[in-house]
Amino acid sequence: MKDLLDKLSSYNIFNYLFPGILFVIFVDSMTSYHLVQKNIVIGVFLYYFLGSVVSRVGSLVVEPLFRKSSLLDFAPYDDFVAASKLDDKIELLSEVNNMYRTLCALMLSVAVVVLYAHAANYYDQLKTALPWVLIVSLFALYLLSYRKQTAYIVKRVKANLK
Repeated sequence: MKDLLDKLSSYNIFNYLFPGILFVIFVDSMTSYHLVQKNIVIGVFLYYFLGSVVSRVGSLVVEPLFRKSSLLDFAPYDDFVAASKLDDKIELLSEVNNMYRTLCALMLSVAVVVLYAHAANYYDQLKTALPWVLIVSLFALYLLSYRKQTAYIVKRVKANLK
């Protein structure tokens, strides 16, 4: 287990594992859903996966909302790639930036789960539908993430070939 944890980068810890653990703690304490795992190995994998889900919510929901609201200014991707070659601190700043976005997404995700759990107390159909809601939502989330990541790869290739 120690070898596995040693191989996780700081990005993986702060953008996946840390938010996944916090998600489990919040959801466990605010709802009747019990996500805390007794088996630490299963726990690490579950918390990492949940953190990746929260991170994807940040990438696909929080970031676009901030872009549309003009709360943030983003540099063009070509400029980001070029500047990253000149200043290696930009990658670290981007990692920290992504962590903040993921923490925003964490709060949004916890709120959605708490609201769903609360509504399920009044509408039994929501309890029955939960497995399908999860499967369809996760499929859509990772399908859109795959599409976005592919677009980033294409942009990066083009930026590096200029």
